Amino acid sequence: MKRLSALSCFLALVSSGGAAWGFVAAPILKWDNGGCFSSWCEKGWYSSPAVADLDGDGRMEIVGSAYSLVVVDGETGELKWRVASGHDRSEPGAGNVGRTWPGVVVTDVNHDGRPNIVTAHNHGYVSVYDHNGYFLPGWPRHPTDRELRGLVVHDLDGDGTREIIVSGAVSSRTNTWIYDHRGNLRPGWPQLSNDSGFAFGVFNDNVAVGDLDGDREVELVIPSDVHYICAYNPNGEGVPTHAMYGGKKWGAVGIWESMVPELRGWGSCSGERIESYRTNFANGAAVITDVDGDGGNEVVVTGNVYDCHSGYPPSRYTGVYIFHPDRSRFTSERWNWQNPPVDTGAPISEDYSVIENCQPNPAVADLDADGEKEIIFPAYDGKVHAFWLDKQEHHNWPYPVYNSQEGFYRFASEPVVADLDHDGCAEVIFTSWVQNSDAEPVRLGKLHLLDCRGTVLHEVSLPPPLSSRRKWNGALAAPTIADIDGDGEMELAVQTVYAGLAVYDLPGTRDAVILWRSGRNRSYSVPSGNGPAPGSTTGKKSMSPLFLLLRKAPSR
Repeated sequence: MKRLSALSCFLALVSSGGAAWGFVAAPILKWDNGGCFSSWCEKGWYSSPAVADLDGDGRMEIVGSAYSLVVVDGETGELKWRVASGHDRSEPGAGNVGRTWPGVVVTDVNHDGRPNIVTAHNHGYVSVYDHNGYFLPGWPRHPTDRELRGLVVHDLDGDGTREIIVSGAVSSRTNTWIYDHRGNLRPGWPQLSNDSGFAFGVFNDNVAVGDLDGDREVELVIPSDVHYICAYNPNGEGVPTHAMYGGKKWGAVGIWESMVPELRGWGSCSGERIESYRTNFANGAAVITDVDGDGGNEVVVTGNVYDCHSGYPPSRYTGVYIFHPDRSRFTSERWNWQNPPVDTGAPISEDYSVIENCQPNPAVADLDADGEKEIIFPAYDGKVHAFWLDKQEHHNWPYPVYNSQEGFYRFASEPVVADLDHDGCAEVIFTSWVQNSDAEPVRLGKLHLLDCRGTVLHEVSLPPPLSSRRKWNGALAAPTIADIDGDGEMELAVQTVYAGLAVYDLPGTRDAVILWRSGRNRSYSVPSGNGPAPGSTTGKKSMSPLFLLLRKAPSR
């Protein structure tokens, strides 16, 4: 339990009008098996649920998708409606087109003041629904037969309507499609200009959208299944790099552990580390944010570092990089990321038949309220990492979710970050899952709450699988934090693997400050505002000025 001095507690209590900081209560299961059938649940993947008042009655719904799309009452978990993926409610009895990998997005796509639901699925289907579960005109779309694993909804041109960006696990460099709200393919997409560089399939929710260069117009950063990262303007033109790279576009500059082959333009893959260690971004999610508080954005991205002499896989470790808008590696008066952190931890398994893939999605948030952001991500080494801008992991980070004494593997989801008790030390919240096995005994993933130092506050076992045939459960997707039941305090909505949707109460969180709210930081109740795009970060809820004066940030 975290403590403040008696004087600080008293003054914080007075300044807040009665709210006390400094204590985080254990999560309490409110309900589970949301969206399930009577005796079984569809298998949940990496799709985080959305929370929104769809029908305007003042009560929140939870919108989730494992295979079919379900809407449940946020207070009770009662099913409101269900529709097969790739279909709408006018087609009762239709079969699902496939699973849902990216998180569900709820936002006002066509600027009519009503929320819309946006989903993307296996076999290449992307759908936009009205709030009742019927397709908007022009939807669904089917850009590819391969699985769509990325989904971003953002107003790219500032006209008040939102574009739908999907990326796919394809076997070609054409991996991203952009549609307007009517379902029309945006000019310049999916054709990627020839000078923009190298790209291949996008196997995770990788794409970030944000203003890279401060011109109040957004760009797209798209890591993919090569050691290159593409960046584009909304018209599909490649974003240029620093002059040191010879006028190339982002996607034409390879990313190596060392800058020596990167600046040369190639590495020999000779087996010598400096010539052979480079990073694959098939699962490399990007974030566009201001890491150091100087008013300009940077790009944060993770990926699998491998030896190109030996081949890929296996990975050597999860690499983390920060880039300036011109693709040069991040430096400032205080920090230098030209040489990134190395050897962060070797994978314990990369075999999805043994344990489902660990997706290294980074959350970028200011854990200790010092004005600079930390990079928090799960990795194949069975740990959750947190890097400060000095490239070090402080306090009790990294945190191991895998304990060899348990006798089975355990991986963690993308984290959510929120200062639940408003004390300036943000909590890191994530779920875990366990090794595949349908043999006794039943093994369960957990809901984990850590403080900003990586100290465990609470670990609660997730519900058991509904079906008696299943002997393990967990959650691959990040939770979503929101006030779901209207009591003024936060709850967590969790898409589990075999127990459907579940909701946990977070007592005492009336003054919580949410810093990273769901998978890829998607907004959750946004018919009235643009909200953050996946891979971007937002500002903080304001704190009491007196408490800010009293608070002492944790030392490093």
